[in-house]
Amino acid sequence: MAEKINKIVLAYSGGLDTSAIIPWLIDTYHCEVICACADVGQEEELDGLEERAKASGASKLYIKDLTDELCEEYIWPMVKSGAIYEKKYYLGTSIARPIVAKWVVEIAEKEGADAISHGCTGKGNDQVRFENTAAALNPNLKTIAPWRIWDFTSREDLIKYMDSKKIAYPDSAKNPKLFSRDRNIWHISHEGGPIEDITIEPDESFWVLTVPVEKAPDQAEFVEIEFEKGAAIAVNGKKMSPKKIVQTLNKIGGKHGIGRCDMVENRLVGMKSHGLYETPGGTILMYAHAELEAITLDKESMHYKEVVANRYAELIYNGQWFTPLCHAMNAFFEDINQNVTGTVKLKLYKGNIIPAGRTARNSYYSEKIASFGDVSLYDHKDATGFIRCFTLPNRVRAMSHSQEKKD
Repeated sequence: MAEKINKIVLAYSGGLDTSAIIPWLIDTYHCEVICACADVGQEEELDGLEERAKASGASKLYIKDLTDELCEEYIWPMVKSGAIYEKKYYLGTSIARPIVAKWVVEIAEKEGADAISHGCTGKGNDQVRFENTAAALNPNLKTIAPWRIWDFTSREDLIKYMDSKKIAYPDSAKNPKLFSRDRNIWHISHEGGPIEDITIEPDESFWVLTVPVEKAPDQAEFVEIEFEKGAAIAVNGKKMSPKKIVQTLNKIGGKHGIGRCDMVENRLVGMKSHGLYETPGGTILMYAHAELEAITLDKESMHYKEVVANRYAELIYNGQWFTPLCHAMNAFFEDINQNVTGTVKLKLYKGNIIPAGRTARNSYYSEKIASFGDVSLYDHKDATGFIRCFTLPNRVRAMSHSQEKKD
């Protein structure tokens, strides 16, 4: 028998899985089920959610627009870090999970619920991200993960269950070529179904935010992004909120076929998976930030930051946002970005991002010093002593080997 639970808050998306979870929770635990949907930029996916949730048996639905908070408190720190998972993935799904789980926990506390629930599968990363956040914020809440408990093994099983209950579900669930999508203001991901075949090029119909490069404009477009202490504050000279900047760059980048990613990644749970990601605005923003760092960070800081960014990317990917290490890293990136102020101009053309100019009031780049003709600060002759010291280990090792051969 199921343990006694009086009230459950479900992280609800309105898709087949969470639609089926509502009646299953009621059947299994005989308790009230409340739905909570975090608006992180899913666009039209949010249409008609309250009707669907209540039709499935939920007593109420909470929905809240969290896009501003997501951009300002999660995405902007990530941009400052330059974190990219396995050199390709801009962490679109990963960075949104902590704020979603945090809000579900808040609703559970408000409602006096005993447990929270989610529709993450037992093979994916999201179950860990969701539950890791919940554990950090309220370890007293139970977490119910139906995909790890129920007897259903496929979406066909869920459809039969919903039909038996005479509960409506999205028509897309009946599509034999069904694949999974996750969308927020930063990106959209596609995985599962026919996408699992890594031997063929993904069908063009999968892509949503970006056009194929063949259909991108034949004329390049220039875009200028202004940063203050590592945070983007304006696009093409117009000051904007973080949310508006992401939306604006998404449109510009998508039009030019920028931000597509087809990758086989290493999941947290130990297996490899094939995913398609679209992050047009994020790709432009991260590229621009890196270009500005190149002239505003000293060599040692820049190189060390790259090392830390890789570890930071793993923390985000693994759902470890609410940890002491992640908190400390955010402080590090915030501090190291204090000099990253300036403007970067980029040329966008058929999937490519090309630097077209960089300016910063505290730039470390000096055209005069870099010039071959200037000797006031660095004379060519200065290199002689430096190179003799730098090459000393190689010369000593070569002399040692030479002596061994003689002996």
